[in-house]
Amino acid sequence: MKHNILLVEDDQAIQEIVSSYLIKSGFQVLTASDGLEAMVIVKNQPVDLVILDILIPYLDGFTVCKYIREHSFVPIIMLTAKSAETAKLKGYELGADDYMVKPFSPKVLVAKVRALLKRSKGTDSAGVIESGNISLNQAAQTVTVNGLHIDFTHKEYKLLEILMTNPCRVFSREELLSKIWGYDYTGNTRTVDTHIKRVRAKLGSEARHIVTLIKSGYKFEVR
Repeated sequence: MKHNILLVEDDQAIQEIVSSYLIKSGFQVLTASDGLEAMVIVKNQPVDLVILDILIPYLDGFTVCKYIREHSFVPIIMLTAKSAETAKLKGYELGADDYMVKPFSPKVLVAKVRALLKRSKGTDSAGVIESGNISLNQAAQTVTVNGLHIDFTHKEYKLLEILMTNPCRVFSREELLSKIWGYDYTGNTRTVDTHIKRVRAKLGSEARHIVTLIKSGYKFEVR
């Protein structure tokens, strides 16, 4: 079955070139020229990956990215003329999986699409996510490492689950705190660091997948 790729880009020339490369590579392509059109497609059609420009009419790419991530774990590649680090960090914090800055190589973009789709296959219909020697069963909320069952507290499990279901996405400490402990939690972000330390200790050598980004947060890297 062919994967459905949603390309959100208001520059018609770029839209046509990228669409052509994706189609030649065996993908089905849905296109949108603005944020509102993109939202309609996401709500009504199955999409396996989104290529999303930031500077698009009506609703910008950040807004669309935030909406998609609130409803789906579908991989998102931000496509933009903005190269500033702050723009990239904002995209990652909202849920983007990867970034490409214009001008770019369509061949490299297709390679990134293939890589992200391959990673997203880590979650199967039974709700089992596998990466390296880690296996996380979402239905049973259990974790095995090198075939051995490892006991996780509820918070530790949720941390690992969020990171593994969003490979390569950077989560800030504040975001993890609100997602797991709730908006009304009165503690500080050191709580996240402490729990990450415990998760790493339990994962042993597989802790290499959890990467710390100074001043940014954490991500789960597929290696």
